[in-house]
Amino acid sequence: MARSAVFLDRDGTLNASVVRAGKPYPPATVEEFVLLDGVVEGCQVLKKAGFLLVVATNQPDVGRGTQSQQTVEAMHAKLCQLVPIDRIEVSYAPGGENPPDPTRKPQPGMVLNAARELDLDLSRSWMVGDRWRDIDCGAAAGLRTVFIDWGYDEKLRAVPDFTVRSFAEAVGIILAHTSPENLYSQI
Repeated sequence: MARSAVFLDRDGTLNASVVRAGKPYPPATVEEFVLLDGVVEGCQVLKKAGFLLVVATNQPDVGRGTQSQQTVEAMHAKLCQLVPIDRIEVSYAPGGENPPDPTRKPQPGMVLNAARELDLDLSRSWMVGDRWRDIDCGAAAGLRTVFIDWGYDEKLRAVPDFTVRSFAEAVGIILAHTSPENLYSQI
């Protein structure tokens, strides 16, 4: 039986974003990379429930030349030391490509790639994110979506299945809306 996963955006979902003028930005250094409250515990609970945890993150600053790939990879190494992540999918596409890069959210390429590699059942999987691109990506891939609303100055496009105010609340929604036969079946 195919496994289920929780796809997690990185900045603003797992770690704190830097917010300027109502818009979120990724941390610039490994020292600025700080996990949000409840992330470690919430990810541990999801893992114990049988979910694979897959980070799906756009890091366009690498493609734009304003962030080094080495710094992003160091942040991911730190993340994997703190949280039981099964896979990290990264798009370094700078944005604005025509046609759009299939791996850059809102395109579902990162999700579809992880689904192939990990034999995932997307109909039993989730996307958690704090930006419209996350929700659009999850919807395009057939995932149930949870939007963490930090009050950014941007509009959603697709309507999320659930809207919450914290990562811990997102975990509670996922567990409450996953049928018991799907929980713990993959351990």
